[in-house]
Amino acid sequence: MKIGELSRRTGIGIDTVRYYERQGLLRPASRMASGYRLFDEDDVARLQFVRRAKGLGFTLEEIRELLALSDHREDDMASLNAVASAKLVDVERRLAELERMRDGLRSLIDACPGHGAMTRCPILNALVEDAA
Repeated sequence: MKIGELSRRTGIGIDTVRYYERQGLLRPASRMASGYRLFDEDDVARLQFVRRAKGLGFTLEEIRELLALSDHREDDMASLNAVASAKLVDVERRLAELERMRDGLRSLIDACPGHGAMTRCPILNALVEDAA
């Protein structure tokens, strides 16, 4: 199949498919005499893997590692579990940071009357103080 069909089947844009190929996430495609890339069902499966992994928050470097591990299906799953566990720790850390940010914003918004002189705005004053 050509790159357009691969793109439609995976929901990944053509430019992104080319990018993934350059980044080594997708094996280099064979080419027709006309120069068009030719992809197969393995490429569809690989791109769907990449898309799902991105959906779980994995970076391209982490996905490259996951793909390398998945190429050795006879190996023990401990290494794959370790990568997923490390990602979970990172996600939980980011969630805690987002909750802290949400709570800080909520406090500032609750403290702001929403009218009056800007010099008395708790939001502005908090931002100015943090910048100093």
